[in-house]
Amino acid sequence: MSWGYADNNGPPKWADNFPIANGPRQSPIDIVPAETAHDGSLKPLSLKYDPSTCLDILNNGHSFQVSFSDDGDNSTLKDGPISGTYRLKQFHFHWGASDDKGSEHTVAGTKYPAELHLVHWNTKYPSFGEAASQPDGLAVVGVFLKCGAANPNLQKVIDAFSAIKAKGKQTTFPNFDPATLLPGCLDYWTYDGSLTTPPLLESVTWIVCKEPISVSPEQMAKFRSLLFSAEGEAECCMVDNYRPPQPLKGRSVRASFK
Repeated sequence: MSWGYADNNGPPKWADNFPIANGPRQSPIDIVPAETAHDGSLKPLSLKYDPSTCLDILNNGHSFQVSFSDDGDNSTLKDGPISGTYRLKQFHFHWGASDDKGSEHTVAGTKYPAELHLVHWNTKYPSFGEAASQPDGLAVVGVFLKCGAANPNLQKVIDAFSAIKAKGKQTTFPNFDPATLLPGCLDYWTYDGSLTTPPLLESVTWIVCKEPISVSPEQMAKFRSLLFSAEGEAECCMVDNYRPPQPLKGRSVRASFK
């Protein structure tokens, strides 16, 4: 059986096929600001995204994913807690069935309605696949979504949903600038973690932005109109596609701000 978010194949069952699920640096975590340490050596994030590297949008049956070109260093992340150049591979979201849950990371136990993950890979490795199995292979920028005013930049993504409603559906999605989904302030927390979906590889430097971006309740409803199911299958709405926080196991969480 493939993994998912249902009772029979959801996060509590993942360790059956992916024993690393109980490993020392699993994600997400609950970020407790009072227990994080300000690290003055952490640099500001340097994000440079080129809309021309945006390729397509896909419903993969777990979330929807916007993919970027693998060649050239036009869309990159540098500095912050990482060294070297990391290239943007894709971004995707996790969200809940209601506005009081949905984010993967929590802040002092508080959940947001959704969380955006911008996934980058370390270009010192020859490919995304090879980077994904290295301890410093990936860097993911996490951004919380908070209910409020409609987000016009997010709406551009939502407008493509009609073409990718069911699992396996894909359509071209050119010239989107993912920088428009970043908050105005890029203060962040960082820690060593993992992918939050199988294979749960412990290769991620997490960079979780303190400041959320806005999403309206109507826009969140559109997220929930996507389907886990493929065409011809019983319709199953895509909701609660998040993994709960994992034990910290002695890891430190550093803050770029005081």
